[in-house]
Amino acid sequence: MPTGWTRPLQYSVVAWYLIQAIYAITLPFLMAGPMADYFNQVIQQQARLSPNTTPPPAEFLSMMTTVMTWSLAIGAAIGVAISAVAIIGALRRWTWVFYVVLVLLGLQTISFPFTVISAFASSTLNPVKLPTELTASSVALGIPAIALFVWMLIAAIRRGPWAMRRAG
Repeated sequence: MPTGWTRPLQYSVVAWYLIQAIYAITLPFLMAGPMADYFNQVIQQQARLSPNTTPPPAEFLSMMTTVMTWSLAIGAAIGVAISAVAIIGALRRWTWVFYVVLVLLGLQTISFPFTVISAFASSTLNPVKLPTELTASSVALGIPAIALFVWMLIAAIRRGPWAMRRAG
């Protein structure tokens, strides 16, 4: 049976995954340039380390850029698809979607300290310099993700999936 938490929790998950879908759509546009720059830096570094080797042909660089662009587009499509399933599942109160969303938010909560570290400190773990907008949005989106995770966890423990009273 629905409780006073059910609708707000559903709408919060819907709103969260609408934001995630928009983020997934914008990510390729934000990442394409920095990834191409990093790829070119690696090739230049290899050329400096091995001056006797011939540089890769222009067709190779073009092909790698195309592969990278398609990879980002496929990643965005997968992100939008996951968001769509989460939105539909939240509106229909599918139990399995509740637990999948809870796990995904839990993973995001666990990775949040690493997101903050990579946003404010350069690291050998993160050799690609990401745009400021991307790192700032990752940190900013991590905070409501943690809050939603905690709320869903409390709802699951106290009332069950989607904060609905258990039958019986």
